[in-house]
Amino acid sequence: MSSRLKETYNNELKAAMMKKFGYKNILQVPKLEKIVINMGVGEAKENAKVLDAALSDLEIIAGQKPVTTKAKKSVANFKLREGQAIGCKVTLRGDKMYEFADRLINLALPRVRDFRGVNPNAFDGRGNYALGIKEQLIFPEIEYDKIDKVRGMDIIFVTTAHSDEEARELLALFGMPFQK
Repeated sequence: MSSRLKETYNNELKAAMMKKFGYKNILQVPKLEKIVINMGVGEAKENAKVLDAALSDLEIIAGQKPVTTKAKKSVANFKLREGQAIGCKVTLRGDKMYEFADRLINLALPRVRDFRGVNPNAFDGRGNYALGIKEQLIFPEIEYDKIDKVRGMDIIFVTTAHSDEEARELLALFGMPFQK
Protein backbone atom coordinates (compact mmCIF):
# COMPACT_ATOMS: atom_id res chain seq x y z
CA MET A 1 0.00 0.00 0.00
CA SER A 2 2.07 2.85 -1.26
CA SER A 3 -0.64 5.38 -1.96
CA ARG A 4 -1.94 7.78 0.66
CA LEU A 5 -5.33 7.66 -1.05
CA LYS A 6 -5.64 3.90 -0.61
CA GLU A 7 -4.74 4.10 3.08
CA THR A 8 -7.33 6.83 3.54
CA TYR A 9 -9.93 4.64 1.81
CA ASN A 10 -9.27 1.71 4.07
CA ASN A 11 -9.81 3.61 7.32
CA GLU A 12 -11.80 6.81 7.58
CA LEU A 13 -13.70 6.56 4.32
CA LYS A 14 -15.30 3.20 5.01
CA ALA A 15 -16.48 4.36 8.43
CA ALA A 16 -17.94 7.59 6.99
CA MET A 17 -19.73 5.74 4.17
CA MET A 18 -21.17 3.13 6.57
CA LYS A 19 -22.48 5.89 8.84
CA LYS A 20 -24.00 8.01 6.04
CA PHE A 21 -25.70 5.23 4.04
CA GLY A 22 -26.44 2.88 6.96
CA TYR A 23 -24.61 -0.16 5.64
CA LYS A 24 -24.81 -3.18 7.93
CA ASN A 25 -21.66 -4.85 6.57
CA ILE A 26 -18.29 -3.33 5.67
CA LEU A 27 -18.34 -5.22 2.35
CA GLN A 28 -21.37 -3.17 1.24
CA VAL A 29 -19.24 0.00 1.15
CA PRO A 30 -18.61 1.02 -2.50
CA LYS A 31 -15.04 1.08 -3.73
CA LEU A 32 -13.10 2.26 -6.72
CA GLU A 33 -12.84 -0.70 -9.11
CA LYS A 34 -10.77 0.73 -11.98
CA ILE A 35 -9.87 3.90 -13.83
CA VAL A 36 -9.96 3.89 -17.64
CA ILE A 37 -8.09 6.61 -19.53
CA ASN A 38 -9.07 6.96 -23.18
CA MET A 39 -7.45 9.21 -25.77
CA GLY A 40 -9.17 9.49 -29.15
CA VAL A 41 -6.74 10.51 -31.90
CA GLY A 42 -8.75 11.40 -35.00
CA GLU A 43 -5.69 12.62 -36.93
CA ALA A 44 -4.19 9.10 -36.76
CA LYS A 45 -5.99 8.12 -39.97
CA GLU A 46 -3.76 10.46 -42.00
CA ASN A 47 -0.56 10.29 -39.95
CA ALA A 48 0.43 7.17 -37.95
CA LYS A 49 3.16 9.05 -36.05
CA VAL A 50 0.49 11.10 -34.27
CA LEU A 51 -0.81 7.90 -32.66
CA ASP A 52 2.72 6.97 -31.52
CA ALA A 53 3.09 10.36 -29.80
CA ALA A 54 -0.31 9.90 -28.09
CA LEU A 55 0.69 6.40 -26.96
CA SER A 56 3.92 7.67 -25.43
CA ASP A 57 2.12 10.57 -23.68
CA LEU A 58 -0.49 8.21 -22.23
CA GLU A 59 2.20 5.76 -21.08
CA ILE A 60 4.01 8.56 -19.22
CA ILE A 61 0.79 9.79 -17.61
CA ALA A 62 -0.57 6.37 -16.59
CA GLY A 63 2.69 4.58 -15.82
CA GLN A 64 1.45 1.61 -17.83
CA LYS A 65 1.59 0.63 -21.51
CA PRO A 66 -1.64 1.61 -23.33
CA VAL A 67 -3.36 -0.42 -26.05
CA THR A 68 -4.47 1.00 -29.39
CA THR A 69 -8.19 1.14 -30.13
CA LYS A 70 -9.43 0.36 -33.61
CA ALA A 71 -12.49 1.56 -35.53
CA LYS A 72 -15.43 -0.85 -35.24
CA LYS A 73 -17.16 0.32 -38.41
CA SER A 74 -16.19 1.96 -41.66
CA VAL A 75 -17.54 5.51 -42.05
CA ALA A 76 -17.07 6.99 -45.52
CA ASN A 77 -17.81 10.57 -44.44
CA PHE A 78 -14.95 10.45 -41.93
CA LYS A 79 -12.63 8.57 -44.35
CA LEU A 80 -12.46 5.81 -41.74
CA ARG A 81 -11.99 2.10 -42.39
CA GLU A 82 -12.92 -0.75 -40.11
CA GLY A 83 -9.93 -1.95 -38.07
CA GLN A 84 -7.97 1.29 -38.48
CA ALA A 85 -6.16 2.47 -35.32
CA ILE A 86 -7.79 5.70 -34.11
CA GLY A 87 -7.01 5.97 -30.41
CA CYS A 88 -5.52 4.45 -27.30
CA LYS A 89 -6.65 3.52 -23.82
CA VAL A 90 -5.28 2.18 -20.55
CA THR A 91 -7.07 0.51 -17.64
CA LEU A 92 -5.59 1.05 -14.18
CA ARG A 93 -6.34 -1.20 -11.22
CA GLY A 94 -4.88 -1.68 -7.75
CA ASP A 95 -2.01 0.49 -6.52
CA LYS A 96 -1.46 2.18 -9.91
CA MET A 97 -5.11 3.23 -9.93
CA TYR A 98 -4.89 4.84 -6.49
CA GLU A 99 -1.58 6.55 -7.34
CA PHE A 100 -3.06 7.96 -10.56
CA ALA A 101 -6.20 9.17 -8.77
CA ASP A 102 -4.03 10.84 -6.13
CA ARG A 103 -1.90 12.60 -8.79
CA LEU A 104 -4.99 13.65 -10.76
CA ILE A 105 -6.86 15.09 -7.77
CA ASN A 106 -3.96 16.73 -5.94
CA LEU A 107 -1.54 17.75 -8.74
CA ALA A 108 -3.15 17.81 -12.18
CA LEU A 109 -6.64 19.25 -11.65
CA PRO A 110 -5.44 22.30 -9.67
CA ARG A 111 -3.18 23.14 -12.66
CA VAL A 112 -6.17 23.56 -15.01
CA ARG A 113 -6.68 27.18 -16.05
CA ASP A 114 -9.74 28.89 -14.50
CA PHE A 115 -10.48 25.73 -12.50
CA ARG A 116 -13.64 25.93 -10.39
CA GLY A 117 -14.15 22.22 -9.81
CA VAL A 118 -15.31 19.24 -11.85
CA ASN A 119 -18.90 18.75 -12.99
CA PRO A 120 -20.86 16.96 -10.24
CA ASN A 121 -23.47 15.73 -12.75
CA ALA A 122 -21.20 13.60 -14.97
CA PHE A 123 -22.36 10.30 -13.46
CA ASP A 124 -23.93 7.64 -15.66
CA GLY A 125 -26.72 6.46 -13.35
CA ARG A 126 -24.85 3.32 -12.28
CA GLY A 127 -22.21 4.90 -10.06
CA ASN A 128 -19.51 5.59 -12.66
CA TYR A 129 -17.98 9.03 -13.21
CA ALA A 130 -16.61 10.40 -16.51
CA LEU A 131 -14.24 13.35 -16.65
CA GLY A 132 -12.94 15.06 -19.79
CA ILE A 133 -9.60 16.82 -19.87
CA LYS A 134 -8.74 19.22 -22.69
CA GLU A 135 -4.94 19.05 -22.53
CA GLN A 136 -2.35 16.58 -21.32
CA LEU A 137 -0.09 19.41 -20.10
CA ILE A 138 -1.78 19.52 -16.70
CA PHE A 139 0.12 16.40 -15.67
CA PRO A 140 3.56 17.26 -14.25
CA GLU A 141 5.16 14.23 -15.96
CA ILE A 142 4.63 15.73 -19.43
CA GLU A 143 7.41 18.03 -20.57
CA TYR A 144 6.07 21.08 -22.40
CA ASP A 145 8.90 21.16 -24.97
CA LYS A 146 8.51 17.53 -26.04
CA ILE A 147 4.84 17.50 -27.03
CA ASP A 148 3.90 17.98 -30.68
CA LYS A 149 0.19 18.80 -30.16
CA VAL A 150 -2.15 19.42 -27.26
CA ARG A 151 -4.53 16.45 -26.89
CA GLY A 152 -7.38 15.76 -24.55
CA MET A 153 -8.49 12.58 -22.86
CA ASP A 154 -11.43 10.98 -21.09
CA ILE A 155 -10.97 9.59 -17.59
CA ILE A 156 -13.64 7.21 -16.29
CA PHE A 157 -13.85 6.22 -12.62
CA VAL A 158 -15.62 2.84 -12.36
CA THR A 159 -16.98 2.16 -8.86
CA THR A 160 -18.97 -0.64 -7.23
CA ALA A 161 -21.58 1.90 -6.07
CA HIS A 162 -25.20 1.21 -7.02
CA SER A 163 -26.29 4.83 -7.28
CA ASP A 164 -24.84 8.17 -8.32
CA GLU A 165 -25.26 9.54 -4.80
CA GLU A 166 -23.06 6.79 -3.32
CA ALA A 167 -20.43 7.25 -6.03
CA ARG A 168 -20.44 11.06 -5.59
CA GLU A 169 -19.88 10.66 -1.86
CA LEU A 170 -17.10 8.11 -2.45
CA LEU A 171 -15.24 10.42 -4.86
CA ALA A 172 -15.83 13.44 -2.62
CA LEU A 173 -14.24 11.57 0.28
CA PHE A 174 -11.28 10.79 -1.98
CA GLY A 175 -10.94 14.57 -2.43
CA MET A 176 -12.46 15.05 -5.88
CA PRO A 177 -13.05 18.83 -6.21
CA PHE A 178 -16.71 19.00 -7.29
CA GLN A 179 -18.27 22.35 -8.19
CA LYS A 180 -20.50 23.81 -5.53
